[in-house]
Amino acid sequence: MQFNREKFKRTELLLGSGAMDKLEESTVTVIGLGAVGSHAIEALARSGIGKLKIVDFDEIGVSNFNRQLLALEQNIGKLKTDAAFERLKQINPDMQIERFNTLCHKETFDQVFNSGTDIVVDAIDSLNPKVNILYELVQKKIPVISSMGAARRKDPTAIKTGDISETTGCPLAKSVRKRLRRMGVDRGIDCVYSTEIANKDSVSANPENNYFDSGRLRNPMGSLSMVSGIFGYIVALEAIKKILHNIVKW
Repeated sequence: MQFNREKFKRTELLLGSGAMDKLEESTVTVIGLGAVGSHAIEALARSGIGKLKIVDFDEIGVSNFNRQLLALEQNIGKLKTDAAFERLKQINPDMQIERFNTLCHKETFDQVFNSGTDIVVDAIDSLNPKVNILYELVQKKIPVISSMGAARRKDPTAIKTGDISETTGCPLAKSVRKRLRRMGVDRGIDCVYSTEIANKDSVSANPENNYFDSGRLRNPMGSLSMVSGIFGYIVALEAIKKILHNIVKW
């Protein structure tokens, strides 16, 4: 089914009809629909991507309202994948959307990627699943744009892009680099990260909600919608740049 190109006319004016054809035939997988991922899928849908595979196990709660695009009163208690599906279909009903209501890790990798993808946006905020998925993507040579830590930052001008080996100033990126290096991977993963030193005082001393029935409690971190949203839009842009690298000069 061909898209209603009138919706994307201004994007086509900038990128050209060939680029829109390419976007329409492309598949992007977004893992994690929270502070970064919810903004990323919004940008991808409004750019004319033909198919989105969206992956998240979580439900929308009150604590999500300060930074997550899907957090609306009517969505409290909904699966993030269901809320995302409804919103994306309001933007572009012709877009194909495949939902995976699961935690994406090495045991569920084949379930998510059995139908293929052109590129992956990693917006996972938990270290172990993030490292395991990045490792699997590298092994299978699937292109990925990985978002590092957006929480505890206030300066959007400190956001950078680069290979995982180039990341500085980000504790999450440091931990990801260290673990991947042990697994034999030291480069080849494109990242969005911040060089701003994370605010150490903006972590709650009171852990909240269990993480995917693992029994592990997490300490909430302070965050701003403006910063996490910009992370999401940049990872979406980087994904589109990769898809269109032979068509558009950036």
